Amino acid sequence: VAFDVAQTTLVEAAEKLTIDYPHVSITAVVGDFEHHIDRLPRFGRQLIAFLGGTIGNLNPTTRAKLLAELAHTMAPGDALLIGTDLVKDRGRLIAAYDDASGVTAAFNRNVLAVLNRELRGDFDLDRFAHVALFDEENSWIEMRLRSTEDQCVHLRELGLHVDFAAGEDIRTEISTKFAPGQIAVELAVADLRPIRTFTDDNGDYALTLAAR
Repeated sequence: VAFDVAQTTLVEAAEKLTIDYPHVSITAVVGDFEHHIDRLPRFGRQLIAFLGGTIGNLNPTTRAKLLAELAHTMAPGDALLIGTDLVKDRGRLIAAYDDASGVTAAFNRNVLAVLNRELRGDFDLDRFAHVALFDEENSWIEMRLRSTEDQCVHLRELGLHVDFAAGEDIRTEISTKFAPGQIAVELAVADLRPIRTFTDDNGDYALTLAAR
């Protein structure tokens, strides 16, 4: 079962998997994992794979809610494999989210392009600077877009006018970096039993297996 919010990408991936693995039955489910976990079908004993460190994009309250909902959908014997990005050197983290080639900056500004397209906005992407910083208290990277001047932006679809002062930020993303063992504690709070954690040789990333 492939589960994602982007229908076009999901269908393309499911079709490719069907071609590459013709003896495997592929089911594609469109949904937002913050709201539609109950759409996941059951086919006997299950492994839920939530990889790529995506769990870190959620704040602690939302993260706890999601883990509890996942636990609720699981039956005894089911398992969850969850990926986390671990805390590492601050310089490496900042460099990863503010790369010299500007790939992440373009990705971040694309948020404004989507707002322009979907909500008939008039954001000028060149008037917002990409900012990446590490929040020590919350142990997460924040990506922001900083207004480079005083300006007013209109979102016509919402009938909304937004004033920005020079230097004012829009927070577009958080990405939590977990301490070793942290996710195991959060899994236990959600009534899931951590079984084993796997890390790469440098201890940068982790996969944690938990059971119901």
